[in-house]
Amino acid sequence: MLRPKLRLATATAALALATPAAAQMDHSKMNMPGMTMPMPAEKPAAQKPPSKKPAVANKPPAKKPAAKSPQLRAGAASRATPKSGTRARAALPSRSRSSVVDPRSGSDMSAKTGQPMPAGPDMSGMPGMTAPAQPVAGQGQTPVPPAGHDMSSMPGMTMPQSPAAGQGQTPEPRAGHDMSSMPGGAMPGHDMSTMPSAAPSGTSLPAGNAPPPPVPKVDAADAIYGVNAMEMGRHHLYQFHGGQKLAQVLVNVLETQFRKGRNGFEWDAEGWYGGDINRLWIKTEGDGAFGRPLERAEVQALYSRAVGPYFNLQGGLRYDFKPNPSRVYATVGVEGLAPSFFDVEGALFLSNKGELMARAEGSYDQRITQRLILQPRAELNFAAENSREIGVGAGLNDAELGLRLRYDIRREFAPYVGVQYRRAFGRTRGYLRDEGEDASSWSLLTGVRLWF
Repeated sequence: MLRPKLRLATATAALALATPAAAQMDHSKMNMPGMTMPMPAEKPAAQKPPSKKPAVANKPPAKKPAAKSPQLRAGAASRATPKSGTRARAALPSRSRSSVVDPRSGSDMSAKTGQPMPAGPDMSGMPGMTAPAQPVAGQGQTPVPPAGHDMSSMPGMTMPQSPAAGQGQTPEPRAGHDMSSMPGGAMPGHDMSTMPSAAPSGTSLPAGNAPPPPVPKVDAADAIYGVNAMEMGRHHLYQFHGGQKLAQVLVNVLETQFRKGRNGFEWDAEGWYGGDINRLWIKTEGDGAFGRPLERAEVQALYSRAVGPYFNLQGGLRYDFKPNPSRVYATVGVEGLAPSFFDVEGALFLSNKGELMARAEGSYDQRITQRLILQPRAELNFAAENSREIGVGAGLNDAELGLRLRYDIRREFAPYVGVQYRRAFGRTRGYLRDEGEDASSWSLLTGVRLWF
């Protein structure tokens, strides 16, 4: 009987020594920075084998000292004897009764729930992390950041403002946040009148009569290579890229006229040489009958200057070979493209004998297709006084109306057919009848229009 009892006492002492050794492990020192180890659930205590000495097993545990630290409790547990193992185990705080502190609010959550809550990582000290503000339930006041988190010094973080519930007052910036220097609007209680305003520009500037700024000089290369070295380059640039001289010869009318009883011919041509602004023009026109002398022939030498994008002002001399006697006229006129693409020409002539005359011409190219063009054409001649020597009367001398249909084999070469009516008026009509000429006539036309 003594030996089994001795064995039971030895097992009980070994169990008592194992329990304080486990208590010596301080799990609070295993917490690494930024990590909190969750507390495992308490396992049921191992049941001890039945003992024949219930007085030792059922002895009430000693009361836990109130002022002892965990280190002192661990030291006391390490020095416990087998008989005091139960008291050492009872001195350790039970896991089921350990207080769990909420890292966000600092409150003890063990009283709210019957079980311990695992403590999460403490991220309040990490940069860039902001805990959401939790409103206080039932108080109707603006939520504030959680305790222990001062976000007033964090760059780029602005707490949203919430109006006070039921108070109807304008929310103000949170404590510790100076919003007076933030752009984008004035905050209540902050005087924004001292902030500088943007300077007016563009259409916001007041009207004035100041001279315009000087035109910037584009010859920046002169500062590097010199004016003399760059002058030759600018000369060639102007000559071959915008200031070059061009030329054109246009034969608008070169035709044979089939008249009643007598066939004839007529021409109207012009050519020019020059630049975009200044040009020299040569014009000629006339008509006659086959087998007879020329009835009318003239040539003009004009200086032309552009007065706009569509019109040229012209001035020079006109010389009439026919009719006899010949005349020399000082000429001034205008030629260009009128609205709706009408080619118009007008001129005044003052002869060396003091005879003043005028002429107006106009034509229009109506494109039926890209190559088939119908061209109506009109010419009117006027005189200020009667002159029997040259066979013109005062007023409207004669009028010529024609209609020509041409086909552009190429833009530079286009044969045509047409019809033309010509009639004299007033004293000119009488002069023609006195010479045995017809005062009016119809003609069928065939000819070619070309330019190069």
